[in-house]
Amino acid sequence: MSTTDTAVIDELIRKRLDEMLPQAIEAKLTEREENRTPSLAIIATRGTLDWAYPPFILGSTAAALGWDVSIFFTFYGLNLLKKDVSDLKVSPLGNPGMPMKMPFGPDWFKGINWNIPNIIQAGVPGFENLATTLMQQTIKNNGVAGIAELRELSQEADVKFLACQMTVELFGFHHDDFISGVDYVGAASFLPVAQKADVSLFM
Repeated sequence: MSTTDTAVIDELIRKRLDEMLPQAIEAKLTEREENRTPSLAIIATRGTLDWAYPPFILGSTAAALGWDVSIFFTFYGLNLLKKDVSDLKVSPLGNPGMPMKMPFGPDWFKGINWNIPNIIQAGVPGFENLATTLMQQTIKNNGVAGIAELRELSQEADVKFLACQMTVELFGFHHDDFISGVDYVGAASFLPVAQKADVSLFM
């Protein structure tokens, strides 16, 4: 075989590889993406009844879809890990996005948005308890699961509960104040989880 023939063959091989390689690489990347497990990292910082729902709803839903989910509970978010969450309250003060609707009465009455001024929310004794009772009744009327039930469903779906050990110590909590199945970690342990997550949420 002449040098010219060899050069022609080499050129044909190169062109063929140039055609095939991008397709093969794209197919391999697509296959890897399809086989990859999506991940979600949530930071839960609030411990009120209304703010307890988002991390557990999003976490359990993502886990049900096959995602790898971790929730990092820090500061007041630790309240969501306590054994008894029946005392969680709603804090309407300073929350302009929370018009109150009554969970009872005729439809026209239940449809009214009761925009309560902050001065009343702050000054009327027992207003927080009233808002909490109305929220609990609204949740019950609509058949929404309670926090303890949602939390249990999340754990059954393998959602990882991570408690901030620094905050546990800061607030004087003990591990036996919380439900089982919780890992106690520092921020340095959680940050790599959040870094690699496809979705990270702060609540």
